[in-house]
Amino acid sequence: MFVKQESLTPLEFDGLRIFDYTAELELGSSFAVIEVPPAAKHVESWSRRSDKYYLITRGEIRFALQHETRTMAAGDFCFVRRGEHFSYSNEGTAPATLVLVHTPSFELDEEVFLSP
Repeated sequence: MFVKQESLTPLEFDGLRIFDYTAELELGSSFAVIEVPPAAKHVESWSRRSDKYYLITRGEIRFALQHETRTMAAGDFCFVRRGEHFSYSNEGTAPATLVLVHTPSFELDEEVFLSP
């Protein structure tokens, strides 16, 4: 299977731009690329279903995982276990990009988003 980014329609989510390369496919994992502009953030949440694998490929992202916070840069990796609370934000002035893998695959109904 091959997927060209230009064939995807990005999902806009709280200022994030998400390219889901495996949407609607019955796979064991899902794969997405997330563009995070300056000042954008992902609210605190957790998954009932999936582990999440985040790789920063451009810029810097401030990750909060459970009770720990770190600034991560291109080439850095953050693993979020199923059930762990996390959030992230771009506090810089340049856009950032993340690669995200969910295992098992992403299902919106299994994600829990907490109020800001």
